Amino acid sequence: MPARDSASQELPLSKKIQAIRGMNDLLPEQSPLWQYFEHQVEALMQRYGYREIRTPILEQTALFARSIGEVTDIVEKEMYTFEDRNGDSLTLRPEGTAACVRAAMEHGLLHNQTQRLWYQGPMFRHERPQKGRYRQFHQVGVETFGMEGPDIDAEVILLSARLWKQLGLYEHVTLELNSLGSLEARQAYRDTLVAYFEQHRDVLDEDSLRRLSSNPLRILDSKNADMAEMLAGAPQLLDHLDAESREHFEQLTSRLDAAGIAYRINPRLVRGLDYYSRTVFEWTTTALGSQGTVCAGGRYDGLVEQLGGKPIPAVGFAMGVERLILLLETLDLIPADSQRGPDAYLLAMGERAEREALLLGETLRDALPTLSLQLHCGGGGFKSQIKKADRSGARVALILGEDEVDQGTVGVKFLREEREQETLARNDISKALADLLT
Repeated sequence: MPARDSASQELPLSKKIQAIRGMNDLLPEQSPLWQYFEHQVEALMQRYGYREIRTPILEQTALFARSIGEVTDIVEKEMYTFEDRNGDSLTLRPEGTAACVRAAMEHGLLHNQTQRLWYQGPMFRHERPQKGRYRQFHQVGVETFGMEGPDIDAEVILLSARLWKQLGLYEHVTLELNSLGSLEARQAYRDTLVAYFEQHRDVLDEDSLRRLSSNPLRILDSKNADMAEMLAGAPQLLDHLDAESREHFEQLTSRLDAAGIAYRINPRLVRGLDYYSRTVFEWTTTALGSQGTVCAGGRYDGLVEQLGGKPIPAVGFAMGVERLILLLETLDLIPADSQRGPDAYLLAMGERAEREALLLGETLRDALPTLSLQLHCGGGGFKSQIKKADRSGARVALILGEDEVDQGTVGVKFLREEREQETLARNDISKALADLLT
């Protein structure tokens, strides 16, 4: 017998193996909507001049500990981290920004250059699965480097707004804005905020007490209703901005005003990580029951330096694909043609007809590159094959039997409209299908 890995664990043969909790299958019925969304994203990125970057799903654990911070919930509780056979600590990426920065630094993309990059793919966090949020989830992200003015901040917001318009979501989302100022201004504000929270220590919940020394700005994000009145009276970061950050924020909002993008200034919108600076924003929706964030971004001028590079201005965002797909479904904004079946379904009765159908299918695909044609395989009677053709969603069924083979013809049965079945010569079928596609 071959040696068994000592780390392997076998389940009884009677027990079915199922997907890991929070890591879901995407079934063929769901794929067309995802493909529609991904196509919209890819086309939009090309229109704005953004280039795609693809990074591994596994990175050294130190990348996320250094970028996200070792005292954050993500690093302490949520990351999928393990040692490989060499004893190296590796982590399934919990977010895309750090990996994008690592790749850009490693391959020299940031040396005296500006970059507009985007990515999409799975991320992993061990948190409680819930509707629209899973342990393996997917994000689309944008990361830009080397541009420090408010114009690039405005551009990434306008890009995201255009996506909402393309998807029909713009009227169902709200843009929230804030500025975190410079690191120095934020540190001074942090001290003011901690002093305020210390005066109301008896109101703070356990999570907020833990964050008081490590990440006090995140206390402002608390959804604890018992703390709402106290948080409403907390000092506001916008009142503590340095002059340059205030000017940057005013220029950003003036650009959004000129572009007709509505927004709400939210002084409690923060990022708790030190590398964030100035602009932060979120697109939120109430269409899923409670207020939820579908896209979040901001300026992170300190991250490249934090990961060992030279200081480089950067701004970007990430959006959760599962939540956006759920939003499209909830609002019934799924285009009808995203779920359509093949254009034609080719059936064959008899061994000779099956051989001819296989060749006919290839001939039609050669002649019509955009044709979607499904070939029936597996035999069966005429009624059975017609039922499968109808269930496929095809517009027409192409029928090839022994008689059609002998006569050089093909039967055409219309499945989605009231028309008499036709019989066409084999040489005419390509033109008939071409007319059908127009």
